[in-house]
Order: sequence, then C-alpha cells, then structure tokens
Amino acid sequence: MGREKKITKAYKSSKNYYDDALTGEKWWAKVYMNGIWGANDWEIAKRLFNYIPKEFGGRLLDVPTGTGLFTAEKYKKMPNAKITALDYSETMLEKARVRFADCRNVECVQGDVGALPFDDGAFDVILSMNGFHAFPDKDVAFKETARVLKPGGLFIATFYLKKERKITDLFVKTVLEKKGFFTPPYWTKNELETILRGYYADVELRTEGGTVALRCVK
Repeated sequence: MGREKKITKAYKSSKNYYDDALTGEKWWAKVYMNGIWGANDWEIAKRLFNYIPKEFGGRLLDVPTGTGLFTAEKYKKMPNAKITALDYSETMLEKARVRFADCRNVECVQGDVGALPFDDGAFDVILSMNGFHAFPDKDVAFKETARVLKPGGLFIATFYLKKERKITDLFVKTVLEKKGFFTPPYWTKNELETILRGYYADVELRTEGGTVALRCVK
C-alpha cells in the first residue's frame, strides 16, 4: 500500500476516536496526552493563537485543518479574517464543515499540502497543527507552505519532534507510524531549526514534551 493511501485509510478509520484522543477528556486520552506525549495540545494551541495579531483581517491558511477541533471557536472570533481550511482527508473535512458551520469566514478545501492550489504569497498567516509528522513529503510541504506565504508573513505550527522524550519516540515508531498516522523522516530540534532557517528570516522554537511549537517570519 502506498504512503498516501495508508495515511488516508488511517484517518478514515480513526474518525470515531480521533477527537477523543486530542481532547484528553477520557481516561485513556489523558494517558495518551500526558503519559505518552507529556504535552497538552490545548495549551499549545492557545500559544500559537496568541501569535496571530488581534483584529486580524488578512488571509490565513490552516493546513491540515483536521476536524477543526482546536480552531472552530477561535475562528468565530476572527470575523474579519479570510480563512482557508485545507485537508487531504475528506473524512476529516466532513467533521470540520460541521464545526465551521457558523463561521462564514471559513472555506473548507480538500487538497494536498504538497501541491497547494494557491498563488505565491497568497496568505498572511499559515497555521499547521499536528500535520508535518504525517505529511509523506515533508521537504515539499515546507517549500509549498513557504511559497504561498507573503514576505513578512507568519508561519506557526506544532508537531512531533524526535529525541525529546523516549516514550514518545517509541510510541511513534511502534504504533503511530505502523498505523499510518505518522510518516518518517522526523527531526531533532537542531535539525528542524536548520531546515526552517532556509525558508524564514526569524525562527523561534519551543519544545514541550515530545512536540515543538514554532513561530517563523518569512
């Protein structure tokens, strides 16, 4: 099975428990979030949102948007922004469309981060939550997200970072990678910073558990 098909199958099969795993409300989700990852995705999301200017009225690309779990309430408070919520998985978008139903400023689009259907410099902000560890061609994903971002634009993201937490590395290798949710290669903090500095003038990285939260200015 090809990598893209494996990823699609994984996210389609997870539609009934994907959100539960990320909310951390059920006991097993608490174990997953705190025990395996040592990080709270909600707190990381708040940190990323704080990077977006108040009264933001530009164009924002959310890729991958997933089910809109972390972003729907935030987007309701950004009425002047024009938001494109893109995901490769139609299964994820089905749930996202329901969550974004009250957000007239959000357009859901099925698409591939490796071939973004947008002009160069089309967006002021790009948000990527929990996506880069799943993308099959990460080099192309970095090039495409940088391409569609305006000079001076903001790239904010969070995803898995290797060699920060042994139990996280083990779980990624033995479970998430085999299931198709994650796709190698992955990076250490130093490796990631080197890559990002090839695209962005200003790079800030902050680690939390087995994840990284980053803010980059083009």
